[in-house]
Amino acid sequence: MYGKESYGRQRYQIASPDVPAEAENYFVDLAGYAPPFLAEVRELAEIYRAEGPEIGLLQHELRDMLDQCFIETATWGLLRWEQMLGVATNMSLTYEQRREILMAKLRGHGTTTKRMIEDTAATFSGGEVNVIEDNPNHLFVIQFIGIKGIPRNMQAFINMLEDIKPAHLAYRFEYRYTTWEELKPYTWKQLGAMIWDEVRTIKEV
Repeated sequence: MYGKESYGRQRYQIASPDVPAEAENYFVDLAGYAPPFLAEVRELAEIYRAEGPEIGLLQHELRDMLDQCFIETATWGLLRWEQMLGVATNMSLTYEQRREILMAKLRGHGTTTKRMIEDTAATFSGGEVNVIEDNPNHLFVIQFIGIKGIPRNMQAFINMLEDIKPAHLAYRFEYRYTTWEELKPYTWKQLGAMIWDEVRTIKEV
């Protein structure tokens, strides 16, 4: 036995949803690696034709396997990362959202500091974050200044924040929205084609 699986009972990488069943999709022209006169030999040409798809699929699977070693590129391997870091698996989230949670978990190890909270929040929001400490009131404020509006995957960030923050501290969030000054480059016609939420988070030009 190795872990929970007996040797030979489960093919390694069986959980990968990205490996196609048809090796022909990854055909490698092996004749290009041999002298031209060899490729003209019928027997060798058949060998190249038969082995080309298998070699291509092997290369694909090796690259895919390597991708699972890094959170930034992992797909089916995210499940193992979540198990190692003690993160609950939520298959309804996208790969990108699950990666954000894992990266934040890694950054959240150790003593909680202002910088740690800023880094963790920036991982989820994808933009600059500022943390203001209000020690007399046992409070800190998280300002999302690098993006407008409420960051995606906010609930996952709150769950992570509850794990890493000191228990006696409360917190609140401050979000940034479009100012009147930022609307000056736009015409009323352009703004009229947008809904209010789009105007509130419009990108600067």
